[in-house]
Amino acid sequence: MLEDGLYFHTWSPNKDTKAAVILVHGLGEHCHRYEALAAHLNQNGIAVCAMDLPCHGQSAGPRGHIESFGDYQTAVLTLVEKAQADFPQVPLFLLGHSMGGLIASHLLLEHQSLFKGALLSGAAIQSPQEPPAWQQSIIKGMAKLFPKAKMIALDASKVSRDPKVVEAYFADPLVSDEKLSARFLASMMETMNAVKAGAQNISLPIIIMHGTEDVMTATSGSEFLHDHVSSSDKTLRLYDGLYHEIFNEPEGPKIFEEITAWMHERLS
Repeated sequence: MLEDGLYFHTWSPNKDTKAAVILVHGLGEHCHRYEALAAHLNQNGIAVCAMDLPCHGQSAGPRGHIESFGDYQTAVLTLVEKAQADFPQVPLFLLGHSMGGLIASHLLLEHQSLFKGALLSGAAIQSPQEPPAWQQSIIKGMAKLFPKAKMIALDASKVSRDPKVVEAYFADPLVSDEKLSARFLASMMETMNAVKAGAQNISLPIIIMHGTEDVMTATSGSEFLHDHVSSSDKTLRLYDGLYHEIFNEPEGPKIFEEITAWMHERLS
């Protein structure tokens, strides 16, 4: 469903809905890449409410660019409102992957009361190749002078150990391979810093997941988040040998079971 230039999609269980997941996808991709996860959750009484973020998938906006990461947060809050209307009185969980994990973490700093718990997959809290200070200064300067200037492209060749997943990723017309703009990069770094500075304010139940062989986002970011959130109910799961998209790894179905059990435990 398209509304005001944003594409929304909901997967609903055939039986009574116990909870709903607000799904926030990663950089360059779109929500329909999570069909298998949504089907599993539906079978277990959990609805999945998703969208294509601004400038992604079937939503409007220039690929590889955003004026501010705040635009993503505003869009996700609209998705939350829709989920609350579609599933009143049902607990909500927030699930973010990669850049979606960063967006979700930032959202929790001010809006965690909306959710029963949070699940993060390969969250982009820390870059594997952190730019030195002088490069960050150049990016910030470019963001002010030439905000739409194209800087770097995402290398998605190692999203999964499954070659079929990689092939499908590159063949998908809704996946973007556009270079990222200076404004996008500056805003992303600013958001990463804000999450690290405010992590202690996150206190809801949270599970933080990361593949140890992820070269797209750093496991150290997930470890930092786990160590600094004040949640009494927090779990860090480092999956040995898995790449970036843990849900699209051969072990994905087992991880589906794990997060479903985690949510059911918080519901009971």
